Amino acid sequence: AYLSPLPQRVEAAGHRGLERKRRPWEITPRDFFQPLETVRTRFAHLLDSSEPERVALLPSVSYGMAVVARNTPLAPGQEILLLEEQFPSNFYVWKKLADLENARLRVISPPEEGPARGRRWNERILESIGPKTALVTLPHIHWADGTRFDLEAIRERSREVGALLVIDGSQSIGAMPFSVRQIQPDAVICVAYKWLLGPYSSALGWFGPAFDEGQPIEESWMNRLGSEDFQRLVHYQERYRPQAWRYNVGEASNFIAIPMIAEALAMILEWSVPAIADYCRRLTQPAAEWLAQRGCRVEEPSARAPHLFGVRFPEHFDSAAARAALQAAGIFVSWRGRALRISPYLYNRSEDLEKLLDVLESSLKPRPAQP
Repeated sequence: AYLSPLPQRVEAAGHRGLERKRRPWEITPRDFFQPLETVRTRFAHLLDSSEPERVALLPSVSYGMAVVARNTPLAPGQEILLLEEQFPSNFYVWKKLADLENARLRVISPPEEGPARGRRWNERILESIGPKTALVTLPHIHWADGTRFDLEAIRERSREVGALLVIDGSQSIGAMPFSVRQIQPDAVICVAYKWLLGPYSSALGWFGPAFDEGQPIEESWMNRLGSEDFQRLVHYQERYRPQAWRYNVGEASNFIAIPMIAEALAMILEWSVPAIADYCRRLTQPAAEWLAQRGCRVEEPSARAPHLFGVRFPEHFDSAAARAALQAAGIFVSWRGRALRISPYLYNRSEDLEKLLDVLESSLKPRPAQP
């Protein structure tokens, strides 16, 4: 969930891209555009979308969110709704926009620990969307603990009040099913280096009809109509290429990164996201049950992601000893906020989770009372 290992096929695609730069005379005008179309088509397929023209090539989630913010009308007193401890790339831009427009940033905190925490958090979100809400921006699952959010219900409620819905899919897309047909968001932004198995400094965005005539962050020559005709580039064009192409980052046709992203998407589509999610669920479910039986707090199965979940430990848990033991055992997990995040993937086996639990078990034993 932090950085995915680079698959060998993806690495090989990057090497081929590097080698092409040795022979730049072989790179044609078509090579600036066709590989981007391949990535757009595959990412759209991954999102259950038949509209690849709605996909843009981005350098980061913060860039994609800046595109959305630039094209979001906001009046004084209106609200932007987001979640407590949301990832910073989906916070700072909205804080800045709210300050500039004299609007309000409304942060929805989770309920106290207890039964059905995830369901109750979703209820809080729905109850917080009202006439003043201009935009709801949140992840599919929470990056710290895997809490799953009911995006279809949130979409329905946001549409009732005329609010935009913007989703950060970085911690879910590629590892659990996501359908823009069902959710109907206004925009989806996702890094490529996590569950999409791609290189760093790469992201993808899907922009709905609300952004069809928007203004991009930068004025790249490639984003103008007719830019594939290199002989006419200085016949300056006022019009952008249709729909989301205008939001592509400058030099989007990166001859190293784009082939890597294309290959990574091809692999995920070959494996199929439902199969990936099912495999990960079979790894995480027994581990989550084992931890819950020992007094740890984990979300209920229906309220957490199949591939990522957070563990909150009882008071007597020796976190310092656990961190040291995990490091010594060569087990890599992430501490996020108050939660230990466990996020296995296809390269893990049940034995890996068993090894993790064996290491945690000693730190979960109650400490002897002090005399």
